[in-house]
Amino acid sequence: MENMDKKSAWDRFYSETSSRNPSFKNFEWFFGFDAVQDFIMPLLQTASPRSPVQVLDMGCGTSALGPSIYRDSALPVRVTCADISAVAVRLMQEHVQAEAVRPHNVSSQIEFLELDCTQLDRHYGPGSLDLIVDKGTTDALLRSKEGAEKAALVLKQCLKVLRSSGSLLQFSDEDPDARLVWLETAAQDGGLAAADVVVQEVRVLRGVCYYCYQVTAHHDVNE
Repeated sequence: MENMDKKSAWDRFYSETSSRNPSFKNFEWFFGFDAVQDFIMPLLQTASPRSPVQVLDMGCGTSALGPSIYRDSALPVRVTCADISAVAVRLMQEHVQAEAVRPHNVSSQIEFLELDCTQLDRHYGPGSLDLIVDKGTTDALLRSKEGAEKAALVLKQCLKVLRSSGSLLQFSDEDPDARLVWLETAAQDGGLAAADVVVQEVRVLRGVCYYCYQVTAHHDVNE
């Protein structure tokens, strides 16, 4: 797929995918919620004492990831599933309404939002999110001809809208030798020298090793 940093490419992708499949089916990049729930759910337990816990599924597409967090979290959460594609957002809204997904905690909330992840601060104030989950979004940008600059801007935006000690989880198939260098360099260029980066192996699937990169900022991020 080309031009993965362009809104038009994703609108076309999800329009074509839905037209080929009359009945809705979640499309998962890399893997589904079951593969990563042990990385995500414990972080909800250690989030800030405010309620509900604020979670962003960034570049959600038509993945079941965000709705699964909403469904399974014992703590009250507010999950925002955001994507640059209005088509993906509409499909997800219709699907969740049709399926009547019920949360484990009755106080939990879910919403679907058309949003450019390079402009998170237009929707969120500084320190307003507890957790951001990125399953393949940064990878898509980095693999686009004009996406590297956007990927660095997304990282800066994420760390700006996360609360102190909040986490960004990037799920990726990029080797740590490359991704860790990029994350540390992009963080420093964005004035985030105090950001911590930890990597864990998720699993090997179809001969490819996938990783979870957890990025945490410990100081205010300037514009």
